[in-house]
Amino acid sequence: MLSHVEQKTLPYTREQMFALVAGVDKYNEFAPWCVASRINRWEGESVFYADLIVGYKFFREKFSSKVILSKPDKISIEYQEGPLKNLTNHWVFTQNDNGSCTIDFSVQFEFKNVAFQTLATMFFNEVVKRMIGAFEKRARDVYGTPKE
Repeated sequence: MLSHVEQKTLPYTREQMFALVAGVDKYNEFAPWCVASRINRWEGESVFYADLIVGYKFFREKFSSKVILSKPDKISIEYQEGPLKNLTNHWVFTQNDNGSCTIDFSVQFEFKNVAFQTLATMFFNEVVKRMIGAFEKRARDVYGTPKE
């Protein structure tokens, strides 16, 4: 199983970063390799089911997940269906005294297909860096560059 844990402090509020990550239906506008994203249905105000279609060249797969919102502190993603054997993903948002937000991000996943898992292992660190970078850039695009 592949896993990554990272902590990052960004110059945005906890609420801003929570909203950005919770906006799964907008991922296709900025997330690398995400060619489509949609929220299918809501259960109350804090749980929704979403699909992401990820593609690169001839590869295209749909991932279905349950997203649990604990506003404004945490987002948990539970894998439902797709090419993976399992996936867990957590985002924890902590507001800092200076107005910035510290984000604790963790992801673990394993493909059902051994060839995909081997390929993912080779490129895992680069993929994670690009995904995290895409969220940082999206925050700047949506919220602007904060003044120091």
